[in-house]
Amino acid sequence: MKPQAAFEYLNRIAGVAPLGLPVFEGAEAIVPTPFRVATAAAASLGFGAAVAGEIWRFRGGDRQTIAVDLKAAASSLVSASLIRRNGQPLPDPQDGNPTIGFYQSADGRWLHLHGGFVHLARRTLDLLNAENDEKSVLDGVSKWSGLALEDAMAFMQLCGAVVRTEEEWRLSVQGRVTGPPIMLKKIGEAPPLRLPPSRAPLAGIRVLDLTRVLAGPTASRILASHGADVLNIRAERMPTIAAYDLDTGAGKRAAFLDLAKPADAETLRRLVRGAQIFVDSYRPGALARLGFSPAALAHIAPGMTYVAVSAYGAEGPWAGRRGWEQLAQSATGIAVEQGAFMAARRKSRRETLPELIPAAVLDYATGYLAAAGAMAALLRRIREGGSWLVQVSLASTAVWLQSLGKIDAASVPMGWEPRDGLDQYLTSCETKDGWLELLGPVVRMSKTPPLMAPPPMPGYAEAPSWGSAHGETNAAEVQSAQA
Repeated sequence: MKPQAAFEYLNRIAGVAPLGLPVFEGAEAIVPTPFRVATAAAASLGFGAAVAGEIWRFRGGDRQTIAVDLKAAASSLVSASLIRRNGQPLPDPQDGNPTIGFYQSADGRWLHLHGGFVHLARRTLDLLNAENDEKSVLDGVSKWSGLALEDAMAFMQLCGAVVRTEEEWRLSVQGRVTGPPIMLKKIGEAPPLRLPPSRAPLAGIRVLDLTRVLAGPTASRILASHGADVLNIRAERMPTIAAYDLDTGAGKRAAFLDLAKPADAETLRRLVRGAQIFVDSYRPGALARLGFSPAALAHIAPGMTYVAVSAYGAEGPWAGRRGWEQLAQSATGIAVEQGAFMAARRKSRRETLPELIPAAVLDYATGYLAAAGAMAALLRRIREGGSWLVQVSLASTAVWLQSLGKIDAASVPMGWEPRDGLDQYLTSCETKDGWLELLGPVVRMSKTPPLMAPPPMPGYAEAPSWGSAHGETNAAEVQSAQA
C-alpha cells in the first residue's frame, strides 16, 4: 500500500471529510525490514498535519501545502537515538539490562522480556529466581513453559510476551478484539467549539499529558508542535527514561502531581476544567479508578477529547497488561517475520530466531495516530460539538502495519543511516547540561510550519498551572478559547 492509500484509509476511519492529500516524497525502501514502516510513519504524520491544517482553516486560515519525506518520516521512528549532547549520543537505556531481550522457554517458545524500569527488572529477576546477568536469566526462563511464564508475568504486572505468528495473534482472544488504528467515539454532548483566528492550528488549546515512555508523550509532542499548550503531569516517584523525555518533551511544560493524594487529584480536576484534550497512556482503567475516566472528564469539562493510548487495547483479556514496543512486535507476529526475513537475507541454515524491526515503529506511529485522532476529534467538535473518546494501541498499530503489505525483498536495503540527509530537520538549543541537538518536526506545512520549543530538562517541574512553552504568543488566544 502506498502512503496516499494509507492516508485515505485513516481519513475514512476518523470520520472527517476528505482532506487535501499531502505530498509524499521519496521511496519506501529505507529501513532494513520488509514492513512498510516509512509508509506508516508518513501517512500518520501527514494525516495529522492535514487535520491540523483543516482546523486552521476554521480559524480563518488558508489552504496550504503539506509535504512529508519518507526518509525523514522513517528516521523519526528512531528520534531518541538521534539526540546529541555536546556532540555525543546519549547512552542506550537498554544497555546492560539482561531483563530486556528474547529468551527461549522449556517448550521451545520464545519470549521477549522487558524489565525497562528498575522495579520491573528487579521483580522479573525475582520471578525467575535469577541473578542480574544474561546466563542466569536464560536459565530461569528455560525452566518455564512459554505461555505459563507469560501468564505469570501478567499476573505479577510484569512485562513479557510470547513470540507468536501473525495468524496466532489474529486467532487469539485478544487478537480478535484488536480494532482499527484510530477509534473515535462521541461520549457526551457539548456545544460546538468556537476558536478565534490564530497563527497556529492549536493555539489556545490546552492539553493535559498524563503519559510516559513513549507513544503517549509522542502524541502530545505533536500537539505541541501545532501550537497547543501542553502540561505533562506525573508523580515524582514514578520512573521514566531521560532520553525519551528529552525526545518527546519539546514544547511542553512539566509538573508533579500524585493523584493518590486528594489535594493533588483536586488540582488536576481544576486543570481539567481549563483543558480541551486529555492524553492518558496508563493501563486501561488505571486513571478511572482515581476518578479520571473519560465519562468523568466529559462531565467535568463538557467537550473534552480524551485520548487513551494502550499496549493491547481497552478490551479483551490483555487490556490490563503492561506493554512496550518490543512486546507488541513479538506478540502480533512482526518479530517472527522480521527474523525469518533477516535469516533468509543472511542465508542462515540455523534455526530462525525472532528479531525486532530496528526502529520503534509501533511506539512512534501510535503516537502520531493518537495526535491525529485527537485533532480529528477536535475538528468534529468544531463542526458538530460533543465530547469525544479517541483510542489507539500498539497492537492495533501493529495489525495496521501488517495490512500495508510488504516490500519486495530485493528492494530492502542492507543497512540504514538514519541521520543521513536530515540536516534541515535537526535543531539545537543550549541547556544547563550542555548543547543539545534533536530531530525537529519532519512534516512541512507552507502556512503553519510546526513549532519546536526546547524540552524541559529531565526531573525539572514547575507549578501545576496553565502557561505556554511557546512564550507569551498564545496568551490572548488561550483566553479567547476559554471564553
